[in-house]
Amino acid sequence: MSDVAFFLAATFAAGLVMSLMRLPALLGFLAIGFVLNGFGVQELPFLDSIADLGVALLLFGIGLKLDVRSLLAREVWVTTAGHLALSVAVGTGFLWVLALIGYPLVAGLGLGSLALIGFALSFSSTVFVIKVLEEHAELQSFYGRTAIGILVMQDLAAVIFMSAAGGQVPSLWAVPLLAALAPLGWVSRRLWDHVPHGEMQGLFGLALALGPGYAAFEAVGLEGDLGALVMGMILAGDKAASELSHQLFLLKDLLLVGFFISIGFGGWPTLDAVMLGLTLLLLLPVQVIIYIWLLDRHKLRRRTSVKAGLILGNFSEFGLIVAAVAVSASLLEEDWLVVMSVAVAGSFVVAAVVNINSDAILAWARRRMRMHPSDDVHEHEKPFSFGTARAIVMGMGRIGKAAYVELSGVYGLPVLGVENLPSRVADLRAEGMDIVEADAADDDFWARLESTGQVDIVVLAMPFHGANRLALAELSKSNYVGVVAVVAQYDDDAREYQQMGADVIIHLYEGAGLKIAEQAAEALADRD
Repeated sequence: MSDVAFFLAATFAAGLVMSLMRLPALLGFLAIGFVLNGFGVQELPFLDSIADLGVALLLFGIGLKLDVRSLLAREVWVTTAGHLALSVAVGTGFLWVLALIGYPLVAGLGLGSLALIGFALSFSSTVFVIKVLEEHAELQSFYGRTAIGILVMQDLAAVIFMSAAGGQVPSLWAVPLLAALAPLGWVSRRLWDHVPHGEMQGLFGLALALGPGYAAFEAVGLEGDLGALVMGMILAGDKAASELSHQLFLLKDLLLVGFFISIGFGGWPTLDAVMLGLTLLLLLPVQVIIYIWLLDRHKLRRRTSVKAGLILGNFSEFGLIVAAVAVSASLLEEDWLVVMSVAVAGSFVVAAVVNINSDAILAWARRRMRMHPSDDVHEHEKPFSFGTARAIVMGMGRIGKAAYVELSGVYGLPVLGVENLPSRVADLRAEGMDIVEADAADDDFWARLESTGQVDIVVLAMPFHGANRLALAELSKSNYVGVVAVVAQYDDDAREYQQMGADVIIHLYEGAGLKIAEQAAEALADRD
């Protein structure tokens, strides 16, 4: 128990130091793994299991929020295939040049081995990207959904490669398992309707992700992480999917700490391994440029292309797995595991710093990239207006939907809802509501907006403080003179909204209290 306490204390201290430096805490988790390994501290025997659980729950959570149709979008699968081909070619060429000049650990490797390393370096990290998107409250933004779609396609390609390269052929039982997924999903949804809220929801998600997901796929020779992702996708779109995702959010984050620490225990880096791992970071700018160029070719806005390219500009944990497969097949020396660990960890550090400054990089890129004409852009990114709406509700969750109904039904105002989740947009439109699919937390949303002149009321009901704050700041910059009402979850948020000029601020729980008191009084009056 003392070993566990020491690990927890050291990990917390490392994460706190990074947080105080305004850097992602995960950089501290990465660093402490190398530090502990360097001082000869023994890895906890269950650390790898914790890391595997964290990644499985991460992919399950992605599946819960994933619109499968997004994987079929051209900007996703064409970009994935194009980036894979170009990145492998560039990486192989770069390593070939290093081999020619006699760089340690690279000299003497054949073209096949160099291409294998280039393949390992072509993937972006699902774990890192999801963490950054969650921290910036941009998981459901268009560029975020595009990046996640690319990552899922990459993960599928990696899983196929690992199964083939590892000599692991799925058993015949894989066929009935895959055939049973559809009826299993139907049964799970019916059972889900009877699962109590709270810890039972979380246990239900764990059971599905690790049972018929991870364990069942592993048993028939398929990748367990793929099973967790598939189970999430099967349950996606259910009305309770969001609640389940929230239930597992903290547990998943805590388990992923083990994943980041475990990278440092991949081996103690020698000087040659460290130098080569750091040299490989020179490929990151090329990787980002390839992403941006491919996305721009699909007529996406500069913000979408650049932000997605920047967040995907890192190496993946799958690179470590590919290297392990190559080592076990005697294609590479064992030192390459350490090289890839250094490269992956170093890429996380670089990517974290880059994404902190992504807005400044975006401003620089806009001055150099050609802007697509408004009539020749991706369908999702065409300009739009609020039309004749006099009230706008940004964020159409439960609170936003209730505000829409109140403003429209009780006060008779023409209302327009703004929502960035496609499945929710479709459901609300089916209910007869006037909804536009857009991300009000995206600063280009305001650039695409033609006018707010006729709008009298704007309600900010997005689930994240950062999104509401950004929208409030943009309204202020546009000299909007109507009424702005915003929902605050915490007192600190409410004070900030007040300083920014919001006209009406409703505390989330205070608002619920007022509503229940109002309805209770009305019920009493009806009895009289």
